[in-house]
Amino acid sequence: MGKESKKGNKGKAPGIIARDNAVMIKTTREPYNFVADHGSEEFVYDIDGNMFIDFSSFISVYNFGVNSSDAVRKAIAEQSSKLMHSAFTDYYAEPPVKFAESLISFMPKGFGRVFFSNSGTEANEAAIKFSRIFTKRNYTIAFYGGFHGRTKGSLALTASKSVQRAYNGPFPDVIHVPFPYCYRCPLKQTYPDCGFACIDYIKKYPLSKEVDPKEVAALISEPIQGEGGYIVPPKDYFKELKKVLDEHDILLISDEVQAGYMRTGKFLAMDNFGVKADIYTMAKSVGAGLPLGVTITDKRLGNIPEGSHANTFGGNLAVIAGAQAQLDHISRNKKKISEEVAKKGKLAKKRLEEMQEQYEIVGDARGIGLMLAIEIVRDKGTKQPAPDIREKILMESFANGLLMLPAGESTIRIIPPLTIPDHSLTKGLDILERAISKANVESAKRR
Repeated sequence: MGKESKKGNKGKAPGIIARDNAVMIKTTREPYNFVADHGSEEFVYDIDGNMFIDFSSFISVYNFGVNSSDAVRKAIAEQSSKLMHSAFTDYYAEPPVKFAESLISFMPKGFGRVFFSNSGTEANEAAIKFSRIFTKRNYTIAFYGGFHGRTKGSLALTASKSVQRAYNGPFPDVIHVPFPYCYRCPLKQTYPDCGFACIDYIKKYPLSKEVDPKEVAALISEPIQGEGGYIVPPKDYFKELKKVLDEHDILLISDEVQAGYMRTGKFLAMDNFGVKADIYTMAKSVGAGLPLGVTITDKRLGNIPEGSHANTFGGNLAVIAGAQAQLDHISRNKKKISEEVAKKGKLAKKRLEEMQEQYEIVGDARGIGLMLAIEIVRDKGTKQPAPDIREKILMESFANGLLMLPAGESTIRIIPPLTIPDHSLTKGLDILERAISKANVESAKRR
């Protein structure tokens, strides 16, 4: 488990990476050369046998342990031996219906109707389409910093990084507005003295100067922005925003793809803000390691015309079997899971806030439950983003056995499996702090 091997300079990893570079379209690979091989619980191993504590949950997919549980894998294997694909949008099958019924039991009163797809971007594409069919309106409002996917419709909503949208515009039916990013308020205000100036902005500008509210079908938001930097809005933000939406019969779509499914300690992350959305979308962890997207609507919205939306693989029986096994586990243990996430989240956030106090390069520590982050800056005074310092911290942590992911311009996500024991959580935070301390000393020398 030497540092050189972990950095990808020895063993099998370099050869695999070279082959990858020769045949794969570029995506969003991290600076460290991690080649996955196997894993379980809170640990993952690379192709050369090096062990890492997983603080990524593989982009919040493995909420209940790396490679899911024995029960999930057994359910997938049993269903796979019978029938994997049933063309569920053309024919009928019981497992997807049972899973939909189970999922609805976790939703607010009045839900729902369910549509299955294969990913978060597809779930959001469906939500956009459904909202426009339900309301007979054409526009959608989304937030700067929001990330809802990379396919054409959801890409119109995404405004996290310009490279994600390059050469694909124009997107004439989506309006973007500022998100309540209080650490870096885009309106140069200070909460709570601002009185939610960002909501006033929505009323004063797009809804009065750009589009008639009667033409807006929905506003879509992540309860906590993910790819944009793990931005947590003030507690009452969505309550105040919902008043504006309700005034104009504009639907609220809650994108729970990364923040939902117990990640914050609640099944729905929007519940942290005391608001009920009209449409919810899920993916990532809902599939327990296999591709699954879900769009869930309030029954009062009605249904869509037959043939107006469908797909080939949504409701895949093997995927649904694993998802059902995981949801059964949540159903049996929801209270305990919620309490454990709150406890571990409190432990981790306290450590991150202590790092914020101690190190000049840690500008902000934020999050709810086990959806946490620190924002890396040049110094606290200027708050200048420092993506190069963040990369050094990620690399150093990786070299010492901790796997993490970036977000936003210079943020580091801390999203371990919800099942991580306290001792592994503490050990991972120790590795992170050592990397921060080292980067802080190097940064101070340059200042």
